[in-house]
Amino acid sequence: MKTILVTGGAGFIGSNFVKYMLNKYPDYKIINIDALTYAGNLMNLDDIWDNSNHIFMKIDIKDREKIEKIFATYKIDFVVNFAAESHVDRSIEDPQIFLKTNVLGTQVLLDIAKKYWKINPFNYYCRDYKLGVKYLQVSTDEVYGSLGDSGFFIETLPLKPNSPYSASKASADMFVRAYHETFGLPINITRCSNNYGPYQFPEKLIPLMIINSINGKELPVYGNGKNIRDWLHVFDHCSAIDKVLHQGIDGEIYNIGGNNEKENIEIVKLILKTLGRSEELINYVEDRPGHDRRYAINNTKITTQLGWKPKYTFDQGIKETIKWYLNNTKWIDSIISGDYLKYSCSTTALLSGGIVNQESKIT
Repeated sequence: MKTILVTGGAGFIGSNFVKYMLNKYPDYKIINIDALTYAGNLMNLDDIWDNSNHIFMKIDIKDREKIEKIFATYKIDFVVNFAAESHVDRSIEDPQIFLKTNVLGTQVLLDIAKKYWKINPFNYYCRDYKLGVKYLQVSTDEVYGSLGDSGFFIETLPLKPNSPYSASKASADMFVRAYHETFGLPINITRCSNNYGPYQFPEKLIPLMIINSINGKELPVYGNGKNIRDWLHVFDHCSAIDKVLHQGIDGEIYNIGGNNEKENIEIVKLILKTLGRSEELINYVEDRPGHDRRYAINNTKITTQLGWKPKYTFDQGIKETIKWYLNNTKWIDSIISGDYLKYSCSTTALLSGGIVNQESKIT
């Protein structure tokens, strides 16, 4: 049995990953922590509360004392760090929050993993670690900056982040790499393209456009809508992380892309057409500062080294995603009303220490 510490496991990608792993590896134990900020939603985990191998705790990754208690209580084999502030617009409004969570929080996780995984933690020069442990940092293709009309992001490109969000993620990546180079900590870094799928918080393009279309509201589109992104279904992302976690070569970085380059406006129009709404709902708004023109990932490394490849075409994935939002109006309504925050608070209030499960050991 493996025990995995998943951070940010009540968010969009994290919650999908937790459920993916519990389903694929029924003998694995998942310690799932999340600070439950605005994007953390316990409703995302509704279908796994009765799984005895899933333990949820309301904990911020910056809380060194509680993170250390987790390592002291459970035999953690893997850390998969999803926890991050991730919205570019919010990073422009308040960069400091992104620095604190994405950089300082990552350093706390690295430091404690190093302490508990080292064969001899009191030996300054020791680079030997327990067998089978790994720290996996989930990052983003945005750390590479922006592309022109041609070319692709490869793992060896220099990092050129253009927003406070991507700068914080690039900084975190550098800390992960430094802990590997300096201390020998077993690590991998994954950098994914734009994700979409069920449970995505509606500040991001696809869920926002779907929800506004359903409700007949205006669809705000930055600039001329010609910005291009490579789209990756969240289920494909989960399977790629699983592959890297178990087979990734120590110290390596892997790009994860869906091979689905689309202009934003193309996606918006496709959503409107699928839902039978008029393109008159589109409202072009002033572009945001530093808006990257194009992202596109070359995923040759992960496909050739580890044998992973995406299963979802964009046409298949977007249809299933639209259907999911149509069939989950209760979830949508709870986001729009803010009731999901009350749900989180009322549930976690059961245990002041944070655990929502029968194993209440961390206080």
